[in-house]
Amino acid sequence: MTDAIRIARDACLQSRNTFGVPARAKVLVEVADASALPALFADPDFAANLSLVLGGGSNLLFAGNPAGVVLALTGHRVSQLDADDTAGASDIAIVRADAGVEWHDFVMRTVRQGLCGLENLALIPGTVGAAPIQNIGAYGVEVREFIHAVEAFEPATGEVHRLPAQACAFAYRDSLFKHQPDRYIVTAVEFALPRTPAVKLDYAGLREELDAMGVTSPAPRHVADAVIAIRRRKLPDPAVIGNAGSFFKNPMVPAAQAQALQAEHAALPVFRGNDADSRKLSAGWLIDQCGWKGHRDGDAGVAATHALVLVNHGQATGSQLLDLARRIAASVYARFGVALEPEPRVIGATW
Repeated sequence: MTDAIRIARDACLQSRNTFGVPARAKVLVEVADASALPALFADPDFAANLSLVLGGGSNLLFAGNPAGVVLALTGHRVSQLDADDTAGASDIAIVRADAGVEWHDFVMRTVRQGLCGLENLALIPGTVGAAPIQNIGAYGVEVREFIHAVEAFEPATGEVHRLPAQACAFAYRDSLFKHQPDRYIVTAVEFALPRTPAVKLDYAGLREELDAMGVTSPAPRHVADAVIAIRRRKLPDPAVIGNAGSFFKNPMVPAAQAQALQAEHAALPVFRGNDADSRKLSAGWLIDQCGWKGHRDGDAGVAATHALVLVNHGQATGSQLLDLARRIAASVYARFGVALEPEPRVIGATW
């Protein structure tokens, strides 16, 4: 087609998912320049057979092979745009990154440039394009807080849209793009990042880590270093042992249910939910209480350091990991009456 497009048939996807489970694509199409998408989707066979848009593979579980064509956006351009002509704009940098840019590299690039906001999200695996879909979050920050706009291609119309953040329906680990996965393909993201540091340190353990580092006046680079240190201690490295980070969402429940659970289990961590009538519970705590931390069935297991993380010890299949996840969720529901949902997208099976 063009130099921006590469096509491989019967492509192995094992190295393209952080669980490291075996999977194959009948056809893998890599696109280095999103401007090639309209011509690509003008082919009715391609549009009809597309089954998956693949980023860094850090937020999915292959429980089977994708049914059709797999598309991967590999563009890696990063540029700084002019800020909108609004009050305070001079203190805001608008940074645009292609969907294929590796997320952690992008975070550290902004930190080195003296920009603030994304430092709490350091070391999250994946790509920039996946960040708004999942509304990734960690250490008291969600990416939606700093998204200015999302550029997305709409296959049905062949049009490229620039959606402001308020049009993206962001919620906890949720977005418009997650609810309508076949409507849009995220091609780039614009971030509005303050030049004046206003670091967020309220998440448990962050201040203590900075104290241990001897940092008394933390800047974004210090916060990023602290987050990296904590994550490396608590979460297994996908380069060493296959995993997708936190496998389960922290469940949202009515405030009355949370109160009743806390009356029975005083140590249960409870946080404010999306509104005054909802509460967010710690999925890790619920799973840990059911005895799953460090559990192993063959090569499918739960990390010994964090009950939220499912791991592939080497030869586990996606279906084996999915079976383990289902049994974990069933045990939590049986004991606490709380339903767990996976964070990663499951390919080749239903939850």
